Order: sequence, then structure tokens, then C-alpha cells
Amino acid sequence: MHTAARPEQPIRLYRFRYSGHSHRAELFLSLLGLPYEPVDVDLVRGEHRQPDFLARNPFGQVPVIEDGALTLADSNAILVYLARRYDATGRWLPADPVLEAQVQRWFSVAAGPLVNGPGNARVARLFGRPHDPRTQETAQRLFGVMEQHLGEREVLVGTHHTLADLAMYTYTAHAPEGDIPLDPYPCIRRWLQGIEALPGFVPMPRPPARAGR
Repeated sequence: MHTAARPEQPIRLYRFRYSGHSHRAELFLSLLGLPYEPVDVDLVRGEHRQPDFLARNPFGQVPVIEDGALTLADSNAILVYLARRYDATGRWLPADPVLEAQVQRWFSVAAGPLVNGPGNARVARLFGRPHDPRTQETAQRLFGVMEQHLGEREVLVGTHHTLADLAMYTYTAHAPEGDIPLDPYPCIRRWLQGIEALPGFVPMPRPPARAGR
């Protein structure tokens, strides 16, 4: 069941500005036109390991939202909650069981190959972490699959943008920050441009090199 209620007060979003997980939550809040208050959590300084933050998410990860009495962690869980709570159209998380299952499949890809490939390559490059050569191979395999998939369609699932696109967007768009070029993937680049053209789109800022040092 979908409702179109508005939050009684701005949703508080605990984020790290350069986190793709945080960005996908912030992007969806903006696309829905919901009022929200960003609260920056400095992961470099270890603020996510402080007791006050761990009380919100014992796993010590961003993003976390507070919507009234509700505190909810995990970017994909946040996307699902916001869609079911505030998207009256039902377009972002389809009720059709096949389409919803396909969205969930891309959630798994976002939590697996997307993070382990381009996500971790970006972290290593920008924040001075140890480089794992497997990230390049994982990214290339993932982008090869996505390129073929998007060669036959404009979006990842169905006929219009869904949460699948938002879950996959940020770390794909910022893959070049991890020395993974997108030039070989014209269909992926077209898909990224389609998301960036959505009303309410907000970009994730690009951090300075070695922001963590």
C-alpha cells in the first residue's frame, strides 16, 4: 500500500558527503521533494564509532535517517521505506512481484559487485587505502553486464526509473575517481545522463584527492 503523507518535520539524514551509500538516500529524498536535514558524520575522524552514533546504528555505518520516532539505517532499506511511505505513485518500487524482484536483484548487485569493484577502487584511490587489483576486474565484469543490459533498454528495470537505478547510480557515475573509465560504455553513460536529467537530481560532490589524509 502506498501513501502520500508528508513528514511532520524534516527527515534527518546522517551522511558522509562522499559516500555513495549516503548519496543514494539523499538523492531519493530530493527526487521525492521531501524536506530533510543533512547531518554530516566525519568518517575520517571516526565519528561513526562514537557512542551517540552507534546508538542510531550499532554497525557504525552511514546513512541513517530519523523520520519522527523512526530511526532506520542501511541505504537500500531507506530507499524501500521512503518509497513505500512517501511515493503515492508506486513507480519507484513496483508492486508487481516480477518487477519488484528485479529491483531487489539490483540491490544485491549494488551491495556486491558495485561496492567490491568500482566502490572499493574509488576508496583506495581517494582515501589512500590499500589497492586490490581485483577491484578493476570486478568493475569491468560488472560494467560489461550492465552495458549489454542497457543496450536493450533505457533503465535497469521495467520502462521507467526505479530504485534499482538509484541504487546503482552513484558508484557507477564516480567510477573514474577509482581509475575505472566509463569511456568504453556508451550505454551506461547514456543511462547516467538519464538519471541526472530527473527533476530534483542532486549530485554527490567530488572530494579532493586523498581526502582522508
